[in-house]
Parts: sequence; C-alpha cells; structure tokens
Amino acid sequence: MKGIIFDFNGTLYWDSQLHYNAWRDYSRILRGTPFSDAEMREKMFGRTNEDIIAYAIGKKPSPAMVEKYAKEKEALYRKQCLADKKNFKLAPGAVELLNWLKEKNIPRTIATMSEWDNVEFYIKEFKLEKWFDIDKIVYSNGKIPGKPAPDIFLIASKNLGLQPKDCIVIEDAVSGINAAKNAGIGEIIAIASLEPVEYYKKIPGVSSVIHNFNEFDKSLFQVLEESGKSTENTVSECIPQP
Repeated sequence: MKGIIFDFNGTLYWDSQLHYNAWRDYSRILRGTPFSDAEMREKMFGRTNEDIIAYAIGKKPSPAMVEKYAKEKEALYRKQCLADKKNFKLAPGAVELLNWLKEKNIPRTIATMSEWDNVEFYIKEFKLEKWFDIDKIVYSNGKIPGKPAPDIFLIASKNLGLQPKDCIVIEDAVSGINAAKNAGIGEIIAIASLEPVEYYKKIPGVSSVIHNFNEFDKSLFQVLEESGKSTENTVSECIPQP
C-alpha cells in the first residue's frame, strides 16, 4: 500500500456516543421516536445530515429544515465534545501512528462526512495541521453524496495522487466500509471503537479489524531505505491480517 485515508468520527476521534446522543434527541423531535441502535448503525454513521433528516421524516427535507436542524445538532455535539474533557482526544495510538506516517512521508488524508464547521473545529482542537495537508481533507460540502457512495474515497485517493487500489482506508461505520469497497480501495481496516470485533468480521470487504491504532500493521507499508532508493517513497504488498 502507498497511502492511507482515515475516516474521522469514531475512527481518529472516538465520538460515536456523542453523535448517538445528539441524533437520538433530534430524531425524537423529527418523528416522535428516537432512532433504534440498528438505525443508528445503518442510517446515521457516514451519512450526510440531509440524508439522516430525510430518513427520519420519510421525505426530502427543505434546505431550511436541513440547515436549522443540522446546525442545532452540530452545535450541541461540539458543546458535548468540549465538556467531555476525559475523552476529548485522538484515539489510542493515533498520535504515534500519525507521527510515524509523517516521518516516513507516507501520503495520508482524512475523508469524513462531517461538514466544514465540525472539520474546522477538529483542525483547531486537535492541531491536525501537524499531520495533514488541510487542503487535501475531504468533507461534506453539499456536493458529495454520502457513504456508501464511493465518491468521498475516490476524491481522497485522487488528492493523494494515488489509485484507490493502492490506498488503505480506516473506517468504523458499515456505510463507510461499503463506500471504500465501492471505490475499489485496496485494504479496508475496521476499527472497533464502539462495536465488538465480531461485528466487523461479518462485513464483506473488511481486510482486518483492530481495537485501536496501536494494533495497526505498519508492514502494510514497505518503506524503501536501501541504498540508492528514496526513503520518501513507499511501496508494499497488501498483507491481510487474519
């Protein structure tokens, strides 16, 4: 593999429960009952705010409704993030892995269905510019279809100057895993940040499952350090884990 694409929510930052809480509140407002656990897994994670609202009300929402509920929900979510000081940090092993990727100059970016207000919040609070070229981050800009459409990962791999088959994607959501598979990503690694490992092993397309980034297999990237070869280039054979 030559590059890596990270989903963000529930992956680099373990905030899934905060999104659960916020969307349960808003689904109750929108339709009178909160989303079930199954609905949260299948219809919320990896989707755009418009997709989620449309599912809740059973029809295409007006732009005004999307803007109102999305902004209210995301403002509540960010407030919850800041209040949860104990968990407001990057996932276990993430900083060490990102430092290693930067040291080896391995192409990397983020592909998230979060909107810009949240992405800007993450950049500021987690100092993401230390590891990522901000201009290469792909986010929900109102034009990219939500996962499981492949578009977000096709754009991300293009931003890295790589073919999808040469990229690793790290995901925690079923819709994101399916989007990566639909994009032809070479290695799809599920991170069990909220669901058990067994949950991901049943999903077609998943190459391996990790509990956190301390378990990431760096040998997926074979960094060239032999004489006469640049240490800034990377090649590898895909090494699936059992």
